[in-house]
Amino acid sequence: MKGHDAAALVLRGTLGPMLFAHGWNKVAGPGGLKGTTGWFEALGLRPAGVHARMAAGTEMAAGIGITLGAAGPLPAAAAVGLMTVAARTDHRGKGFFVFKGGWEYVGVVGGAAVALAGLGNGRYSLDGLLRRQRAGVGPALLAAGLGAASAAALLAVCYRPEREPDAARPDETQADH
Repeated sequence: MKGHDAAALVLRGTLGPMLFAHGWNKVAGPGGLKGTTGWFEALGLRPAGVHARMAAGTEMAAGIGITLGAAGPLPAAAAVGLMTVAARTDHRGKGFFVFKGGWEYVGVVGGAAVALAGLGNGRYSLDGLLRRQRAGVGPALLAAGLGAASAAALLAVCYRPEREPDAARPDETQADH
């Protein structure tokens, strides 16, 4: 087993199942799809029910694709898109550390997905069996660019967070006296 094939296998075996589990939890976890929909509504993703289903389905599909090593670098691009949306909606303004709600987790997952796209799925993958290996700077840039662009488009069209009212301004006439 070559070093990069082993590295790709380990990375796929950790990243893929984790993504699938996160998607599955959105559907079958304690709050189920109803809870996920409420959470997405609170985040400002409209329509929340559609986004809850899309996020769960995309996480599960990307998780399966990454685990099997299929269609690289597209599942990695999906992971980057998911993590970009999460960073902008749920983790924004909360600092770095995930235990404080920060972007640490989504940054690591997105970075690992781009690294996997650059590394390629390896010989021990569906792409390897079908001799459709893609690796290098091009696939890494494709995963990063397509994921970020997809997230930006989704956020531009569907992200409508509720704004907090502006702080009360002092009456300008009273301030002049």
